[in-house]
Amino acid sequence: MGKSGERSTKQILNKKARFDYHLFDRIEAGIELKGSEVKSLRAGTATLSDAYARIDGGRVALVNFQIEPYPMATHFNHDPKRPKQLLLHKREIRKLASKLSTKGFTLIPLAVYFNARGRAKVELALARGKTKSDKRQSLRAREDQREIDRATRRR
Repeated sequence: MGKSGERSTKQILNKKARFDYHLFDRIEAGIELKGSEVKSLRAGTATLSDAYARIDGGRVALVNFQIEPYPMATHFNHDPKRPKQLLLHKREIRKLASKLSTKGFTLIPLAVYFNARGRAKVELALARGKTKSDKRQSLRAREDQREIDRATRRR
């Protein structure tokens, strides 16, 4: 990411995504938000755990991305689970749609953050679900790496 595209330190991560999916292509997209959603997102009260993106009619929407209502807003607060529109160029949407047509692929969010210009961004990844044995293999590899790290620190 360039100078204007650097991430801020406060971000919301989808930690389970790397465990549950094999990740392939990544893309950054803007998010269309309402006023109280921006305030709540800056406060860090959002969850990405069950979120995914889908393409409908040439538009990309982020589904199940929950942003909690902002407590200081008026009674006209936002709906926490409403689908959020993602801002991508038509060329990028067509490219993603062709890749998603392949069986087993899905589009999942990895992180939501504010860039250096203060714009809300989401990092999406083209992903394929892992099987149970793949997950076990990932756990085993992580445990082996921890053992190696411990052994090197002891010496």
